[in-house]
Amino acid sequence: MSADDAIASRYGRTRRTRRRDRIVLVAGGVFAAIVVIAWVIWAGSDSAGPSISTSDTGHTLHNDARSVEVRWNLTVQPGTETVCVVKAYNDDFTVVGWKVVELPASDRYTRSFTETVRVAQPANTGLIDRCWLA
Repeated sequence: MSADDAIASRYGRTRRTRRRDRIVLVAGGVFAAIVVIAWVIWAGSDSAGPSISTSDTGHTLHNDARSVEVRWNLTVQPGTETVCVVKAYNDDFTVVGWKVVELPASDRYTRSFTETVRVAQPANTGLIDRCWLA
């Protein structure tokens, strides 16, 4: 055994360890590829269900300062029941009133709604907060 072979053996740099390291790297790469492929298949198989889209179209502050009227559009697949939350905010963007609105299914894709929200303090705006499928 030469001095170079002895030093290589001493520090784990033999042909055997190089081959083992290569096998471990290849196995790790194959495992990572399998995980990525499985994730792509899983994410791609998620059938896209009905999606919901909302847009605020306006609000009206009532003179009595006890309510705000919120107008918005809802876009959802026809035949889908939806629930939405409408909120009223004050100058500090603090919620001063909110209302849960259950919307029945319709044969139209996009619909317009108006909802009056009672408030605990004077409001300066009203917005559609979020919607979800019922």
